[in-house]
Amino acid sequence: MKLIRFGGPGSEKPGVVADNGTRADVSAFGSDYDDTFFGGDGIERLAQWFGQHGSRAPLVDSAVRLGPPICRPSKIVCVGLNYRKHAAEAKLNVPPEPIIFLKATTSLCGPNDDLVIPRGSTKMDYEVELALVIGKKALYVSKERAMDHVAGYALMNDYSERNFQIERSGQWVKGKSADTFAPLGPFVATRAEIADPGNLGLWLSVNGERRQKSNTSDLVFDVPTLVSYISQFMTLLPGDVISTGTPEGVGMGMNPPGFLEPGDVVEQGVDGLGTSRQKVAAWKS
Repeated sequence: MKLIRFGGPGSEKPGVVADNGTRADVSAFGSDYDDTFFGGDGIERLAQWFGQHGSRAPLVDSAVRLGPPICRPSKIVCVGLNYRKHAAEAKLNVPPEPIIFLKATTSLCGPNDDLVIPRGSTKMDYEVELALVIGKKALYVSKERAMDHVAGYALMNDYSERNFQIERSGQWVKGKSADTFAPLGPFVATRAEIADPGNLGLWLSVNGERRQKSNTSDLVFDVPTLVSYISQFMTLLPGDVISTGTPEGVGMGMNPPGFLEPGDVVEQGVDGLGTSRQKVAAWKS
């Protein structure tokens, strides 16, 4: 299944993308896509419900805004330097174990919402990524059992303010967590929809210029490794997001650097997970 949420910010309703590409309102199912849904066999129950009632579910106009395809999770865990070629462009060694950091959940937004450059920003950057959604509580999970805890996958951009992240001392989180810094979607594709998350093409363009083009086969640490590794340090709850890292081609790695400016348009996609588009806007009080 492909899960969507639609409507205005803060008032989104749950929906699905049917096999024919149409969007259907499944509010009558009675559950939004939150921790209770993912942790309580919600995907299986929704599939059964939609098979019985989907033909009567109201259609959602394609012009209606898409929100983030999940409710606000307990955490967004991100992975740094997880593509070999990205580590090379950053002139850094491939890490011996995953580099992880947290991104504030208030950064979550819809896939086509504006990217708002935060006040004081000077080096606004982009990072197309494969994200996964946790479907079952995970703590001290083995790599062999890790996929049992994955509900599905989504396209994400881990937007980053490099001045905040690197040049101003402290943890990366403050360069990663501004509002609109985590557009997710357009949908969450359930695990059955993606045969091999380790072989997905992904790309990103700025104003029509291709900046990033790679494949998840270049990941240093694959999806099962990441789920297992992160669960050794924190409990992953249903609905939590893990964003698996970005490939080469970020603005910081260009010569001269290719940071984003107001008016720029960023488009990106991952095989099987759709595309998204953000227009860059300056912060206003």
